[in-house]
Amino acid sequence: MTTRRALLGGGAAFAASALIGAAPPSRWGERDYARATVIDAQGATGGGQRMTPEVIAAIRTAGMTALSMTVGRVGNGPGQFHDSVAEVARVAQMCLDHPGLLLLVRTAADLAEAKHSGRLGIICNFQDTSPLDGDLAHVALFRAMGVRMIQLTYNTRNLAGDGAVERADAGLSDYGRKVIAEIEAQKIALDLSHGGARTIAEGIAAATRPLAISHTGCRALNDVPRNVGDATLRAMADKGGVAGIYLMPFLRTSGQPRAEDLIRHIEHAVNICGEDHVGIGTDGSLTAQRTDAAAYAAQREFYASRAARGIAAPGEAPDVLNLIPDYVSPRRFLDIGRDLAARGHPPRRIDKILGGNFARLFGSLWPDN
Repeated sequence: MTTRRALLGGGAAFAASALIGAAPPSRWGERDYARATVIDAQGATGGGQRMTPEVIAAIRTAGMTALSMTVGRVGNGPGQFHDSVAEVARVAQMCLDHPGLLLLVRTAADLAEAKHSGRLGIICNFQDTSPLDGDLAHVALFRAMGVRMIQLTYNTRNLAGDGAVERADAGLSDYGRKVIAEIEAQKIALDLSHGGARTIAEGIAAATRPLAISHTGCRALNDVPRNVGDATLRAMADKGGVAGIYLMPFLRTSGQPRAEDLIRHIEHAVNICGEDHVGIGTDGSLTAQRTDAAAYAAQREFYASRAARGIAAPGEAPDVLNLIPDYVSPRRFLDIGRDLAARGHPPRRIDKILGGNFARLFGSLWPDN
């Protein structure tokens, strides 16, 4: 931690590149973390739909308020609707089986209750609209089951529009516009992560309510398809939305991303769209993450599978782990908050970035009934 803090606070080139964050260190620590509403806008427990001893220990150690986890399938293919129904049901049952540890979040009041009771709020999301199987009526069905955020596209093209790696970048389809309207009508959070540049821009324009880009990075700092440009960030903020910065390889042009890469992207996003519109969506596991030889072997296998399915994005690599080695413990949000404080960010802003902004967004979208 000391070495990382010195780098974050004293790197001359880093400080010169930031419009904020170069102020004297602020005070922020354990007590502030305990008080804050901490939300990972895109993550996973680490056990899938299983509550293993490791997962239970991580939840208790993390002290987070809520975690938005994917419960539906991504990509095109048969059985997406059926498989996604089963996954949503398993996660809902998991919450029922562990009432003292988990709370299925359906309303804004549930977020407040999760914080008050010390439980982890589980927000069910889809990272694709393929689970709808082309039927708009399924939006309401999945809402009734507990899904509270739906991402329009994954990396490739679907019926709604083009994803981030689709070369045509043809934007939204007419069906995609209808899906957005139905998502909003059902008071579900719209997520535009993984979209092609044109799809995201047209999705923001079509939206009438605040929206999320739950896990992304800044394209001005690394020009890859999974990151979004400054104009997109501003347009999202103008709609009242929130962008979550991820802990992924896309934060830098090559090699393993480090703490300074994450902080740089957070600071750039705050500079562009304001401190009320930036959060964190790790795209990682809540459990402690490994960085040993076994982790690299698993990454090579994982990348090969994604490449074979055509869903790997530029910036992914077989020899780069999908994490930041400085932030691999269940209390990584505490470490991020401390590093933001070391860069001079005031406590109020840190609280917003670690979850306050997403809590406000979700509170504006989810009725208490």
